[in-house]
Amino acid sequence: MSTSAPTTTNPAPVSDEPPVIAVVSKKTPVILAVVTVALAAAVALGSQSGDTTFRIATRNDFAQIPDLTVPAVATAWVAVALLALCTAESVRRYLARARTPLWLVAVFGVIAMVGFLAWAAAGATLPVVGLLAGGLALAVPLVFGALGGVLGERVGVVNIAIDGQLLAGAFAAALIGSVAGSAWVGVLGAMAAGALVALILGVFAISYFVDQVIVGVVLNVLIVGLTSFMFSQVLAPNAADLNAPPRLGPVTVPVLGDIPVIGPILFRQSALVYLLYVAVALVTWALYRTKWGLRVRAVGEHPKAADTVGINVIRTRYRTVLVAGAIAGAGGAFYTLVSVSQFNREMTGGAGYIALAAVIFGKWDPIRATLAALLFGFASNLQGVLSVIGSPVPSEFMLMLPYVVTVFAVAGLVGQSRAPAASGVPYRKG
Repeated sequence: MSTSAPTTTNPAPVSDEPPVIAVVSKKTPVILAVVTVALAAAVALGSQSGDTTFRIATRNDFAQIPDLTVPAVATAWVAVALLALCTAESVRRYLARARTPLWLVAVFGVIAMVGFLAWAAAGATLPVVGLLAGGLALAVPLVFGALGGVLGERVGVVNIAIDGQLLAGAFAAALIGSVAGSAWVGVLGAMAAGALVALILGVFAISYFVDQVIVGVVLNVLIVGLTSFMFSQVLAPNAADLNAPPRLGPVTVPVLGDIPVIGPILFRQSALVYLLYVAVALVTWALYRTKWGLRVRAVGEHPKAADTVGINVIRTRYRTVLVAGAIAGAGGAFYTLVSVSQFNREMTGGAGYIALAAVIFGKWDPIRATLAALLFGFASNLQGVLSVIGSPVPSEFMLMLPYVVTVFAVAGLVGQSRAPAASGVPYRKG
């Protein structure tokens, strides 16, 4: 009788290495908890009373939406309770070593904003459409600047000089628009001025390998000093001829502008806003759907490998930085062709740095950076609206609100992100 040899199975090798444990940041649940506690403290310590009316419709809508009136304090406490639930879910996910999903953060933000507005506008009427439309308008230079920042970093050049490009664009738009008597010629002049600042950045950062952050900061200071000098010596003495450009007023898109809520916000804006829609779409499409965009991303991630396959790294960086500067310069035209009809000293107010924060918050993606810039624009407009309706919220707090949102967004809600590998790294061939 034949017997078969017993089969043996080799045991799985035992590794002495400790198991890999996923590292999940606790910043998001901590910030959600801080916001919840802050709103609860404001409601508890504040002396608000009465009802808050949210006005959603405008007179020109073809379908009128009735106003929504809610009890201010009760709505705020309901929002606090919902925020506490969202925070608890975020903590639960953190303890389970899972990340807080973006949709939960978005829901938290909407609830927090509704609760805060209901409490802050107690006894008054809050124009929701005006708040959102104004936020979009104020975000125009931020979005243009953020698009320029995304393109610069994607190709490997840190564009700290966004604020200088915005300010140079504002100055050129006022001067050239006044001389030519055309707002659109002023926009072209603003784009040329932004590209000129970007060219200087490129010469020092790309050709001479100077630290890009230092060059950007120096350029910002240089543009502030140069435009202030030109304003006092050239524009101010000849304000009627050199500092009175035509304005780009609001243009209503037929049919679309009459849609309730959406129409007044998106389609009753300045022509520069419509140009912004086109710029966002073109940059996104070009960066991800064209050969040029593939080369830009390759140069920003691994310039040596890109050079090996025949891509001219230096030329690609120069061209992209010039395009980025022109886009940022177009954003500067908003200040002198849409916001006010003249140039003033340092009128950008550091918007370029907020645009740079939007680039980081948006994880170097054009769409996400645009959404981040819109968030910051909304925060800027909110402080003005609450001041107009007589909210008891201190004006000092409202003035710092956009910067608080910037800090919280970049510090806690951006999650883990990675900049392009070669961003800020000079490329030396050979």
